[in-house]
Amino acid sequence: MCQLGMRASYMYQWEQAQGTILLQSLCNDWYSLFPLFPGPSPDHIVTCLTRDSYSTHCFIQRLMSVLSLVARAPSPEPMETDFYSEFGKKHTGKVENYELIHSSRVKFVYPNEEEIGDLHFIVSEKLEPSSVSQSLNILLYVLGFNVSPGNGEETLLQPKTLILTSSDLFLFNEDYVSYPLPDFAKEPPKKDKYQLVDGRRIRDLDRILMGNQTYPQSLTLVFDDVGHQDFMHSVCVDHFGDTTQSNMEMNKEVQWNIFIPSADCCEKLISLLARQWETLCGRELPVELTG
Repeated sequence: MCQLGMRASYMYQWEQAQGTILLQSLCNDWYSLFPLFPGPSPDHIVTCLTRDSYSTHCFIQRLMSVLSLVARAPSPEPMETDFYSEFGKKHTGKVENYELIHSSRVKFVYPNEEEIGDLHFIVSEKLEPSSVSQSLNILLYVLGFNVSPGNGEETLLQPKTLILTSSDLFLFNEDYVSYPLPDFAKEPPKKDKYQLVDGRRIRDLDRILMGNQTYPQSLTLVFDDVGHQDFMHSVCVDHFGDTTQSNMEMNKEVQWNIFIPSADCCEKLISLLARQWETLCGRELPVELTG
């Protein structure tokens, strides 16, 4: 974190000597997990994936301190505006973000309520009709990794966004770079910000496995694959025929191997999952230690 702050100061000083300032603004996300530094072109966009709100807060505070040391420029004089110009700005039909302009003239941008509203809409589209009628509550938003086997004994870590609601779990591929749209963008990105990888009901969760030696904060969520079976096929089983294959299909399981770098987020996920699972299933969620 300190290295990031010092790196920012070096970039700032070098560009200032050339007559321009590369570090013009910082865009923070709703959950403070990946601050983004937009620039004048796609090659000048930098995203810091802290995956932890406290680390993001500390980083922003250190960055402000560094900016105060390297750029003691006086604050710009406020421009005189009349009633009509102010009225035109406030009625453009676009919801403005919250902005804080530092004494170094670097702009710190914080999202408005529209972003969390978009996330609620995307998640509600993936829910079953019976769940949509209920009030949607996003209980947890976590940036982690999907752990998959690689070559030999190596494992691959693929960035994933995990969203926990009161009834479901979702895995998304999230674009951490293209959003919010930078000033130079002339059209929306080709891919949506959130791309659904998988979604499961909490009541279909069978157990949680813990104890991976390589990644201590990794969890294996084991689901019964009942939500993705053909229900009529399960009902219309030929009881006088071979039912071995049918039983294997009914006992099919799906595993999510998730690594969460933050120990606090990992514990919070287990706690919230256990509470919701007990509410939905009426008993304690099995958590097993392996390895």
